[in-house]
Amino acid sequence: MKCLIMITAALAALCGGVWAQSLKPQEDFKFLKNAATQVDQQIAAFYRSKNLAVPPVTDDATFLRRAFLVAIGRIPTAEETVAFLEIQDADKREALINYLLKSGGFSSHMTNWAFDLLRVTDGSIGSGANNEPYRYWIRTAMSDNMPWNEFTNKLIASSGDGWDQKTAAVGYYTRDRGMPLDNLSNTMRVFLGTHMECAQCHDDPYGTTDRRDFYQLAAFTHGQGTVGQEHMAPLWKELREAKGGRDEEYRVGQVLWDRVYGMSLGGGGAGQIALPTDYQYRDAKPGDVLGAETPFGQKVHISKSRGESAGREKLAQWIVAKTGEQFSSVIANRMWKRVMGKGIYEPVDEFIPANQTNCPGLVSCLEKLMVDLDYDLRAFQRVLLLTRTFQFATNPNPSSIQGGDDFHGRKIERLSAEQIWDSLITLAVGDPDRQAPRALDDRIYVANRPVLSGQKTMTQLSQEVLALKSERELRSYFANLVKEINTGSASGQESMMGMSSKPSYNNDAKVRSSELPSPAPRNHFLYLFGASDREVVDASSREPNVGQVLSLMNGFVQRELVNKTSAHLYKSLEGASAASEKIRRLYIAILSRPPTGEEMSWTADEVKKQGDAGYRNIVSALVMSSEFLFLQ
Repeated sequence: MKCLIMITAALAALCGGVWAQSLKPQEDFKFLKNAATQVDQQIAAFYRSKNLAVPPVTDDATFLRRAFLVAIGRIPTAEETVAFLEIQDADKREALINYLLKSGGFSSHMTNWAFDLLRVTDGSIGSGANNEPYRYWIRTAMSDNMPWNEFTNKLIASSGDGWDQKTAAVGYYTRDRGMPLDNLSNTMRVFLGTHMECAQCHDDPYGTTDRRDFYQLAAFTHGQGTVGQEHMAPLWKELREAKGGRDEEYRVGQVLWDRVYGMSLGGGGAGQIALPTDYQYRDAKPGDVLGAETPFGQKVHISKSRGESAGREKLAQWIVAKTGEQFSSVIANRMWKRVMGKGIYEPVDEFIPANQTNCPGLVSCLEKLMVDLDYDLRAFQRVLLLTRTFQFATNPNPSSIQGGDDFHGRKIERLSAEQIWDSLITLAVGDPDRQAPRALDDRIYVANRPVLSGQKTMTQLSQEVLALKSERELRSYFANLVKEINTGSASGQESMMGMSSKPSYNNDAKVRSSELPSPAPRNHFLYLFGASDREVVDASSREPNVGQVLSLMNGFVQRELVNKTSAHLYKSLEGASAASEKIRRLYIAILSRPPTGEEMSWTADEVKKQGDAGYRNIVSALVMSSEFLFLQ
């Protein structure tokens, strides 16, 4: 343990002391090590049952790169690589895991995962509303390591002001404004691994869900209105008919209509719903009112004659606490795939009971561990990263099990678009996690121009507007607001900072992918390499295409790495005079390992023939290599 502390201190000192923070109770090292051992024992039992040999443990360089990419979504810097490889201590892998899970990179990488899962976008199609506060709420939840059950409950039971960070989780619903049934389908898929989308229109021929079941479930979230928007409806109609977007009054009105009322969520779920006009089954008639009722797990229902205003809260409680092992199993399997590369059962959004999987003992063990850790996803991942299973050498062969993992060494997989981008940023600027994360921009924008800077924020504006109780109050407030904005603009009260437009990022912005616009613009590296368009759950792709090759040859890599001598990876060459040493350092910076004898021979020949240009050619070749673009 003394050696572990020494190594941890060395790694923490190297990267700013991020591991100096105290551990949470459920991150007690002895408890987590014991849990990791239990997981390994389940894998060992599986090997015996399948008559499989135990794989060898991978070397330090492969483990280092794997741990960085899995835990924080980027390759290590040259400095981090050297620090780890040169330490001679049996406990250094454990120390590395501790360091990684306390770094800002962990929350950044988790943010990308959450954005994909929840389809988080910056803007809303067909509306001036945006998801800025919702995006920030999710990022903060990941940074604070909010327990998954609490996170889920806050999303599903949310209600209120979209700009208030206490209630900004309403973005989960307002992101799908006008599509409540699709939203419910995604909820069941994401949190419970249950596909119910077919039942929106008809009984599911491949499952057990009837259309009636789906609508009874939908009753919990039915009635997703806004907070007080009816007070502004007459004024907004007048502005649209008379102004048509041609003057300041209309544009200010649009801010209130779209970005205040339109980003709020009223009520709490009606608990009752009418069947659609095309309902086609004999158990009810079109237009019949159904009370809310859950289709499995512990029965939760709301009377159709009574109804109530807490349907979303009841639904959230049912998902988190009344569906047996289903809730914990789905998120445990998602985390297993995130760490180990493949789900215990696949696809991960289709729940399979433990006794129907290929490894019932392991699934049950992980379900219980998730509960014991109070749904702490960081602690859960830490257990998996501490296992011997995570350290096994790469297995290039496909899984021997249909629809799941055979646990016999990590399968080779291509990096995600975000992992590739964040690794390139690491080569360009060094540790990108030292940069401050993207802040919440809650300035008031009218026609993309910030107004009332230093006087009022969108958070304050939203709070004031949603507190208005009548049309009369709203009209009076609106008139004063227009006057304030016009007065401020005319007198030049806006500060130089306040007058700046919305923050934007060009295609070469050297920030982590979690800080970039969501979804990535179609001409951005991330989009080209398969980043999700955030329209459907987990929509990212890792399929290669010709455009990716052309981008590596002519795009960001060439501009910001190969041809830019100020790029961080070239700093590792400082102080080295021999060509062999410079080549060794480039390999360590890019591939996290020294070159083999054969590699040193042909790269030295390249430098001898090309001079300094040879080093740039080596950088280009290594960054475009399969070893860089794939995870072992």
